Amino acid sequence: MKIFVYGTLKRGQPLHYALHGQTYVGEARTLPHFRLFSLGEYPGLVNAERPGDGLAIEGEVWDVDPCCLAELDEIEAVDEGEYARIPVPLQEPFQDVAVQGYLYLGDIGGLEEAGSRW
Repeated sequence: MKIFVYGTLKRGQPLHYALHGQTYVGEARTLPHFRLFSLGEYPGLVNAERPGDGLAIEGEVWDVDPCCLAELDEIEAVDEGEYARIPVPLQEPFQDVAVQGYLYLGDIGGLEEAGSRW
């Protein structure tokens, strides 16, 4: 499965170790449907409130095996409801590729926006 990462899982970031042994596919940008917020030590990707309010978020695409995917779900606290793994629409050259990413489900009230890149 292909996963879009945009924060602490990227190369050079503190949680990148979780992608050890997986295949780096390339740099990518989402369609401008999202916003990125700082949650302190890591970012949270959220859907833009209205069409036209989103940004194209920069990140990386990785091809991960099922074992790694389960570990990523655990890191992102999917079962606890902090994040949800969803399809993420990307710009070229990934526009026709099925890619998933992690959407932050918590309250963003009062959080600082992080722009388009973490």
